[in-house]
Amino acid sequence: MGLGTAPQGIGLSTLPRLTTTVPKEYVHRACLAEVFLTGCTSHGRQNFSLTGQWPRAHTLFNSADGSSHDPLQVAETIRQAGMFLAHSELGVSLSHRFVMWDLNYTTHPENMDITLTPTDFRLDARCTEITWRRGAASWMRLEMSIHRDGALVAHGAGSLSTIPPAVYNRLRANREPWSGEAFAIAESRRPIAPSAVGRTSTADVVLTATDTPDRWLLTPDLTHPIFFDHADDHLPGMVLLEGARQAACAALAPRQLKPTSGSTQFFRYAELDRPCSVEVTRLAPESAGIMTVEVTGRQDEETVFVSTLTGPTP
Repeated sequence: MGLGTAPQGIGLSTLPRLTTTVPKEYVHRACLAEVFLTGCTSHGRQNFSLTGQWPRAHTLFNSADGSSHDPLQVAETIRQAGMFLAHSELGVSLSHRFVMWDLNYTTHPENMDITLTPTDFRLDARCTEITWRRGAASWMRLEMSIHRDGALVAHGAGSLSTIPPAVYNRLRANREPWSGEAFAIAESRRPIAPSAVGRTSTADVVLTATDTPDRWLLTPDLTHPIFFDHADDHLPGMVLLEGARQAACAALAPRQLKPTSGSTQFFRYAELDRPCSVEVTRLAPESAGIMTVEVTGRQDEETVFVSTLTGPTP
């Protein structure tokens, strides 16, 4: 058989359209493995259907025994969907920054199991409120539901605003992503036992104990590949959510709260270079082993966030 010659005109554009992730820049991730969305179809300017996939063995967003997806993976997916839609459908430039003002989710644990294949899902999103500025969304609220094989996995919502780079630089006074003070705080971390906060690895623990019961310092590992997927000038929102979950677990130890639903309001940036505390401010037992825990984050005597988590305590 001769070698022959390659046919002319065969290129990327002629290949079949296969499943891949959306561009990582659209969800503000540096690592492709952390991008959970795979596509989007718009139904006008306010309704969208997205597709995505959760891996079977994520290093952070799995239950301790590896049998189910972590509820905070839903929160991360909602975050990614909001940013993706802002960039791809609502005219927001990739240079703009985002401020998340609130995020809530409710999961259906019976549909969160990890099976023999990765979890493919459909995410339906509806923009209930949009403020436009020069043809781009400057503020939006989105409601979302996630389905898997026709079953409802979770639903939730979030509000976010967008900030042009020049405005962001003025607001943040050109703060650097990292500083000596930030690393000094990180190096002083003394993570509490992973088993006390529903984790199996010390690297995933974001809390250091204080002398005050039910209060901890937020001291994540700044080199963590998922919490700090890319350098930024403040603690990411997902670190705050994880801190709230771990504080709730630590307050209930040896029981562990599985946060099947959560609601968080964000009030200001959590700076990297100053101590930030997280404190359990309310415990509300409910029936059938369900509890609600309120966690407040504070820095410089100002409230950074308030997170309310509800779930079983096995």
